[in-house]
Amino acid sequence: MTSSTLLYFLGASVALTMAPGPDNIFVLTQGIARGRKPAIITALGMCSGISVHTTAAAFGVSAVFYSSVLAFNLVKYAGAAYLLFLAYKTLKDRSAIKLAAADDRASMALFKRGFIMNVLNPKVAMFFLAFLPQFVTPNTGYIPLQMLFLGLIFMTQAVIIFCLIGFFSGSIGNFILARPGIAKRFDWLTAGVFASLGVRLAVMER
Repeated sequence: MTSSTLLYFLGASVALTMAPGPDNIFVLTQGIARGRKPAIITALGMCSGISVHTTAAAFGVSAVFYSSVLAFNLVKYAGAAYLLFLAYKTLKDRSAIKLAAADDRASMALFKRGFIMNVLNPKVAMFFLAFLPQFVTPNTGYIPLQMLFLGLIFMTQAVIIFCLIGFFSGSIGNFILARPGIAKRFDWLTAGVFASLGVRLAVMER
């Protein structure tokens, strides 16, 4: 795994994490309605769920890498198709950024809710199955360790970004709500990242 690959992975991860979605919008809502602490605890709960998806992807995909060329190609093209579908869906379902209802649970209950929300979301599981393998270098071995390392990087940057969203939720909320057009820019950015990842995965060699 080269430094350029890691930088590309980090850049794509940051772009996708910052793009408005159900998770970071919920963290933003918590921060505006209930304050910084509940927002940050919610963020930590959501991000901790990434470890489950990363572990599942690491040991599941590694078996495919070692099995056969046909199995590898099936997973590769299915992952590429899914990422391209996400790019299409992002532009097709464009919607303005809207705050959800705040959750009135206790702080630790919010952590648990965030964790369960993430772990039980099949879309997140599919995303990591499609996203992580393309940054792995199969011929160097240690595929599960490579994917776990990438998952740790993704989770670390997600924790930082989500906690910053929670900390500055009041200012961020006022900024984006005063500029409805910002959602369109995020949609194009997110779709572009998904599309580039899908193409990259499709042309990746075993």
